[in-house]
Amino acid sequence: MMPPTHDAILAVVRKDWGRILSVLVSTFGDFQLAEDALQDAVLAALKSWAVVVPDAPDAWLITTAKRRALDRIRRNQTLAKKTPEIAFFLEHQQTDPEDGTPMNIPDKRLEMLFTCCHPALEPKTQTALTLRTLGGLTVEEIAAAFLDKPATMAQRLSRARTKIKVAGIPYKVPEPDDLPGRLASVLQAIYLIFNEGYAASSGEQVLRCDLIAEAIGLGQVLCDLMPDAPEAAGLLALMLLHDARRAGRTSEHGAMIALQDQDRSLWDTDQIARADCLLRNAMRAGMVGPYQLQAAIAALHAQAPDWDQTDWPQIVALYGVLMAVQPSPVVDLNRAVAMSFAGNLAEALAVLDGLSDALDDYSHFHAARADMLARDGQGIAAANCFQIAINLSGNAADRQFLQSKMGRIRLQ
Repeated sequence: MMPPTHDAILAVVRKDWGRILSVLVSTFGDFQLAEDALQDAVLAALKSWAVVVPDAPDAWLITTAKRRALDRIRRNQTLAKKTPEIAFFLEHQQTDPEDGTPMNIPDKRLEMLFTCCHPALEPKTQTALTLRTLGGLTVEEIAAAFLDKPATMAQRLSRARTKIKVAGIPYKVPEPDDLPGRLASVLQAIYLIFNEGYAASSGEQVLRCDLIAEAIGLGQVLCDLMPDAPEAAGLLALMLLHDARRAGRTSEHGAMIALQDQDRSLWDTDQIARADCLLRNAMRAGMVGPYQLQAAIAALHAQAPDWDQTDWPQIVALYGVLMAVQPSPVVDLNRAVAMSFAGNLAEALAVLDGLSDALDDYSHFHAARADMLARDGQGIAAANCFQIAINLSGNAADRQFLQSKMGRIRLQ
């Protein structure tokens, strides 16, 4: 058996990052201490797992992180005295397994999710902190998602951890009466974790299945907790519909495949049916929100027998409703793309002209414009837009996909 590579070890760590960090925060009641200790454990894993990864890597990481945390606490006796939870743990630390064997690890991610999305934190900080703590994204990846500089994002995250500690923000699921008011930011955070898995902003691969599974799992837990929240069900349906197409999105070599070229027989029909049931039940409540609308659009794509039979006029109409409910340049971009396939290419290009300033740094905007220009016979202009999109993309597979499309257009 070949020894695990550095990247393979980090992949194992990343898979369980959110679950492990949630347990550590629950144990110590201190975000910064928990994350520092887990980082110490990861460094130890890179050395100790150089020959073989243990049978229970999550247990190994938790045990090692707790020990590293204790080392930090012993160097800061004031912290130990002030935190009852830490004092209790110090008394019972011998109960930890010594060899990283499997142990019962409670799932504390929901508590972490609501802590990260506490209203005392501004929305952008809520989402960024969730992506870091539950999604395990690096500061660089989170910065890229928000079009920020890594140093700026690092400062934002540090301030958030400090505010949670100083303000005494509780690490728990809110009381039932408080849940509805906290829902919007939690849904946004879950969806951003999913999006980073579904279309990774950086790296070599298009998909990050660990983040997709993390987001869908959190979405299901949230639906179980709030069965009468139609938008929670709408988000879960949306994620399931997108994920149902996973097998058709890439070739055996990892290259991206455009939606119109995907083999629809590879799509997960059982998952599509499950999502459709969730969506129908949610819409019966009569409180249709943006996630339900996006899920309805995804359902039209998933249910179409092929690209040519896609109900583009209905998709355009749904995007129009979405613009009224949650206006944004990206929604308008998607509406324009649907318009172009519904037979209104010239009108769609005119819409894009009006979005140039707002989306000038957005790779998908230039890729969409390039595709429309190519279909309009403007090959040279299309090639220029493809090149801009390639330059703006942080994902290797996405760049390769765009280069392939650029290579197929006729210059004129």
